Amino acid sequence: MTKLTLPIIILGAIGDSINPCAIAVLIFITTYLIAVKKRGKDFLAIGLVYILFIYITYFLAGIGLLSFIKKIGISDYVFYITAVAVIIAGLINIKDVIFSQSGFILSIPESKKEIIKKYIVKASVPAAMILGVIVSALELPCTGGIYIAVLGLLANQATLTQGYIYLLIYNLIFVMPLIFILFITYFSLTSETINSWRKKNKRVMRLIMGLVMITLGIIMILLKKFPIV
Repeated sequence: MTKLTLPIIILGAIGDSINPCAIAVLIFITTYLIAVKKRGKDFLAIGLVYILFIYITYFLAGIGLLSFIKKIGISDYVFYITAVAVIIAGLINIKDVIFSQSGFILSIPESKKEIIKKYIVKASVPAAMILGVIVSALELPCTGGIYIAVLGLLANQATLTQGYIYLLIYNLIFVMPLIFILFITYFSLTSETINSWRKKNKRVMRLIMGLVMITLGIIMILLKKFPIV
């Protein structure tokens, strides 16, 4: 197994964690909770459950896909297609930054945002569980390219057991910004301040994600052509 596997996993997780979709929903949740004066234990419980179910959903999806790929095998042809697709997804993210998201963009579909809002206003732990699952499924257009690239690399470079361990690490890094935002909102900053920062830096986040996708795609191709890299 290449010595670059763990650094690549960490790089992918950091790029994936700068996730405008999951972050935006968390900010909307905290904003609503503050508005209805739920800034005590309920605030943390709802926020942490939302983050936990994003972690669980992403992790289980990763396990399922990795196990499936390992079982059927991944040909060089499919591996290269995946690498190219990830690079294209990265270029689309960069295009969104340059052209202010005109035309085709990678984001949660507008038609699904009302579903998310429906569960946010419930402001309960069960609703947070459902939100975590829904957002994880719907945010794939935002960052799915990175996850697919990582799963492709794990299928090619690691055993199934090693892959599971790497996915635990990957998804922990993936949710760390959400945990950070939740606690600084709880203890100090207002959700409006966080949301203002998110809007101001949204283009930068997309640029970083795009560059990470392109980097991972190139690394996939290089590792296949030069296994000793």
